[in-house]
Amino acid sequence: MYYVNQEQIDARLAFVPDLLKACAALESAWAAPEADSELLLHLAQERTLHLAIETVTDVGSLLIDAFMMRDASSYEDIVEILAGEGVFVADVALVLTELVKLRRPLTQEYNTLPRSGLHPMIAKLPGALSAFAEAVPAFIRKEML
Repeated sequence: MYYVNQEQIDARLAFVPDLLKACAALESAWAAPEADSELLLHLAQERTLHLAIETVTDVGSLLIDAFMMRDASSYEDIVEILAGEGVFVADVALVLTELVKLRRPLTQEYNTLPRSGLHPMIAKLPGALSAFAEAVPAFIRKEML
């Protein structure tokens, strides 16, 4: 029998709707940004992306610990393992891989990040995160049978 930390997974997946709202608000704000709000919008989208990365990798790590019994060597590897195990489809994996590749720049190179307009991931994120949030419980149910 597997030990699935369902409480932690559920708590993190429950945060996904907040991230989706943030993406929508950022897209709306960037449609007609006020000149003095651009820095704030940049920082808000960077934090939204960072929180999305942490959500995906935290849930991914919990799934890997519960079902796959191997360690991921990187954030990209977390997504690759989950996709390989059929947690989500290849299209979602592509977007999530692109997302987690942003972790290093967002957390270590934040002072030199290019900041111009809406980050392209903000538009891609809602579809991938929604699919991820639906796929994870479905995968857990399937594996627990």
